[in-house]
Amino acid sequence: PIIEVDNLEEFVLRPAEQGVTVKCRVTRDKKGMDRGLYPTYYLHLDNDKKVFLLAGRKRKKSKTSNYLISIDPTDLSRGGENFIGKLRSNLMGTKFTVFDNGVNPDKANADWSNVRQELSAVVYETNVLGFKGPRKMTVIIPGMNADNERVPIRPRNDNDGLLMRWQNKNMDNMIELHNKAPVWNDETQSYVLNFHGRVTHASVKNFQIVHGSDPDYIVMQFGRVADDAFTMDYNYPLCAVQAFAIALSSFDGKLACE
Repeated sequence: PIIEVDNLEEFVLRPAEQGVTVKCRVTRDKKGMDRGLYPTYYLHLDNDKKVFLLAGRKRKKSKTSNYLISIDPTDLSRGGENFIGKLRSNLMGTKFTVFDNGVNPDKANADWSNVRQELSAVVYETNVLGFKGPRKMTVIIPGMNADNERVPIRPRNDNDGLLMRWQNKNMDNMIELHNKAPVWNDETQSYVLNFHGRVTHASVKNFQIVHGSDPDYIVMQFGRVADDAFTMDYNYPLCAVQAFAIALSSFDGKLACE
């Protein structure tokens, strides 16, 4: 099916249609003065038109990793109207939370309707090999209602949110996903996954996200096709902002031991 992007802001926050894989490409731009440390990442639909969807870049003066996500490739500012979401890590750089463009709970209006939603959380586990071997990822996203819309999760303080609820095993209206464990291949002497031709380069960054009850349904996959190019495909119930932010988390400094 042809994927139409009529309203970009709406499209990138809307879950993929059931039965439709949205195929995208992520490119990393390291050119320019400080882009080696702070590259800009661009997300396009991987089709003939190469429609631009999102751009992301790490903020410089943050204590923890903090990426801004924008629907304008030229405007990656926090105050701009193109700001659509952000990805923030904990101090260790092992847990990430994805927010939409709502406000901090401190700035809430009377009915809390403007408070930011949490769209996803990602937890990376170190294994015995540190981060050199296959990574273990857990992805937590809000659940879906009967109309196939995301249930809004708007924490009012730091003691609530996707990560806190997950840690407390309170999984109401939440979905827990994991990366599919790669299989050791004797021929290539490496861990491999079947990306059905969408990934051509081996990398620790390559991953597939699945649900425990149906490991064959790939909710998202991400993998390298060139030095600074990656394919990123996502399915229901993810939206582009969630998938792109999950991909950005995998680039983050403390995880990138290649």
